[in-house]
Amino acid sequence: MKALFDTVSETCSKKVTNTYSTSFSLATKMLAPSIRQDIYNIYGFVRFADEIVDSFHEYDKKTLFDRFEVDLDNALKDKISLNPILNSFQHTVRKYNIERDLIDSFMLSMRLDLSKNTYKTDEEFKQYIYGSADVVGLMCLKVFVKGDVQKFEELKEAAMSLGSAFQKVNFLRDLKADFEGLNRTYFPNTNLNELDEISKKQIINEIESDFKRGYEGILNLPTEAKFGVFMAYRYYKRLLKKLHKTPAIEIKNARIRVPNYEKFGLLTRSYVKYHLNLVK
Repeated sequence: MKALFDTVSETCSKKVTNTYSTSFSLATKMLAPSIRQDIYNIYGFVRFADEIVDSFHEYDKKTLFDRFEVDLDNALKDKISLNPILNSFQHTVRKYNIERDLIDSFMLSMRLDLSKNTYKTDEEFKQYIYGSADVVGLMCLKVFVKGDVQKFEELKEAAMSLGSAFQKVNFLRDLKADFEGLNRTYFPNTNLNELDEISKKQIINEIESDFKRGYEGILNLPTEAKFGVFMAYRYYKRLLKKLHKTPAIEIKNARIRVPNYEKFGLLTRSYVKYHLNLVK
């Protein structure tokens, strides 16, 4: 029975989300049930692609990624996959008519991580951010607006800005792991061996601008999505605040985190702000 297999596939996508990201799974739980599973399905797909290029160092990552891409193509063409993560993802793609261009742009940026380790120009950096983060925000937006084309176009730029902000915060937080573990430097015109307060402030100012544009979009999201996205926004803003307070030398030497107890406290305060109509 295909329906039973689809249920198992969706369970796998949810399990991936809950296992890999406490913060994202917490925010996803704040979405309406009608759209929650589809966000799990998108996250499972992007997480597995990212895992191939970032984590499987003892294996031929290019071969694994090539196979994953072929399996993705077949899943989208055949409307089924024996890979449960791809099976649930293709279901969401068809349900909300997610454009293939968004998926291809994401896969292109992931493939760059197999060979490219330095982004020397703003244009290169923006193109990578678009594929690795902005398009993920757009896929989620397709779900949030439930296929409403006009609403999607209205919120498109804000969704991309929010995706960019989240990704840049991740880059700043993961400087040590990316630089030492993966030999990658994403921020152009920044010497990570000599990261100083001026460079850090420039990066943070850029992220703050992205957040400001992204927040305007949150205010206009459908009710089913608004609180969940607001929760994710609050988490990343808290993380950015921690990075702002942390000396540049420490950012280079340790991964900055928001402990779980703070995440749950943040959830409580966000819930109060939201339901007191302070989100405006």
